Amino acid sequence: MAADLDVTTWDPSASYSTEVMYMANIYEPLVWASPPGSSHPLTPALATSWDVSPDGLAWTFHLRSGVKFHDGEPLNAEAVRYSINRTKSMGLGAAYLWDVVDTVKVVDDLTVTLNLKYAAPLTRIISAEYAGWIFSPKSAANGKDWFEAGHEAGTGPWVLESYKPRDEIVLSRFQDYWGGWNDKQYDKVDIRFVTEAITGRQMLESGDVDISTTVPLESVPVLNSTKGLIIYSKPSFYNYIAYLNNVKPPLNNVLVRQAISYAIPYDDIIKVATGGLGTQAVGPVPKGLYPNQPSLPQYKHDLAKAKDLLTQAGYPNGLKLVLTYTAENPNEVLFVPLIKSELAKIGVDVDIRGIPWVEQWAQAKKDPMTAQDIFLIEWWPSMNDGYDELWGMFHTEASPSFNMNYYYNSTFDTLIDTAFSLEGPNPTKAAQMYFDAQKMIIDNAVAVYLYDADARFNFHTSIQGFVNNPYYPIVIFFYPLYQETTASIIHPLPLTVQSLAKQPEITYQQILKG
Repeated sequence: MAADLDVTTWDPSASYSTEVMYMANIYEPLVWASPPGSSHPLTPALATSWDVSPDGLAWTFHLRSGVKFHDGEPLNAEAVRYSINRTKSMGLGAAYLWDVVDTVKVVDDLTVTLNLKYAAPLTRIISAEYAGWIFSPKSAANGKDWFEAGHEAGTGPWVLESYKPRDEIVLSRFQDYWGGWNDKQYDKVDIRFVTEAITGRQMLESGDVDISTTVPLESVPVLNSTKGLIIYSKPSFYNYIAYLNNVKPPLNNVLVRQAISYAIPYDDIIKVATGGLGTQAVGPVPKGLYPNQPSLPQYKHDLAKAKDLLTQAGYPNGLKLVLTYTAENPNEVLFVPLIKSELAKIGVDVDIRGIPWVEQWAQAKKDPMTAQDIFLIEWWPSMNDGYDELWGMFHTEASPSFNMNYYYNSTFDTLIDTAFSLEGPNPTKAAQMYFDAQKMIIDNAVAVYLYDADARFNFHTSIQGFVNNPYYPIVIFFYPLYQETTASIIHPLPLTVQSLAKQPEITYQQILKG
């Protein structure tokens, strides 16, 4: 496999980035979220069943027997207690997901009870792609540096055989995996880091790799019509947001923020960045993820209205803004020029700066009064509930962490926190409170909600068994995959993209022209 997904940490307690592609194949949670349309919303993983008390404050999980960690230690309730408490105490990555848990009680060797501070949909939390991993307590003796050197202590089907930073990851079968193996499944997964999309395409076409996580957008129609290759286009729960600096002039003026929101060429951005495989976002929660509500208001491209709002705000002659984006994000590279050119039409001069993600994030966490005006971010949920988007991007923070809007509103905080606690006992009231909270930040143009993206997975057709699960939007689960050399079925993309296949290379200007 050719992959452009970097590893920021191998520590299961600290992981909060693209290394989830690999972590989700090495580690397991207590439960998985099932793909949409499944007969049950949750799939047992290390817990085979669970019970919840009538008041929603005590959740008891019954663990799978006979499970081993990769270091040979048995899975038991103490391992679950240790994993949760270590992640909570470190306070890194998505550790906040465990804030709802007050205590973890070992009932017996295969039974553990999580006592909550307040009622919450705990199974949605623990089926998250971050912070929910269970790992061997034996690893405690090794310390954090042991993980960072490329070691692991999971129960999943794959063992981390070797790791060369920014070069190669090799995963091999865990022969004692509780799920078992059959002869068709793979023995190893060899992942090569490939940052250039064109190189990913070449490796896929030549057969040097079976899967590539990246190919140039303009190559998609050609590859999709090439015998022996398949590009799956599937719904995902990741979306693109433009954070607006709510505290620094001129964006501390709501009229300026609304003007920016009306000036954005949403449809053109979707065409350029995805080839049409996306939809304009309705608020910060992506479509299909609770509590996304399609009836929320939505800004539409309207330059006249944008210009009028700027004049009302006291900027009839325009203004200057600084926009930062993630340099290694190919989609942002494509659509940032559109934002610059369109805002120029209303007199807004945008200085666009492509910065590596780590640096972009570090700069934004400093003084908001000297920070960027607009911060582009690709967001996907840490847990299987849109509360994660609302909390992570807009909830009050003591110091900037992920709320690069620098928007702090106690009424908003109370609405989403209360709604989260009511999801179980009073879902109707929770939905209304979520609606009110989202309408508040949309009306006030706290951020610009660009688009919800579909996911693309680039495969040889000999690879069978792929299952897309948008709750884990950038993960390819390797365990179900198997080799079928006679397969030759092509699954075309929607006609809007398939129709472009006659042209071998397509620029973003050509895409805009249809």
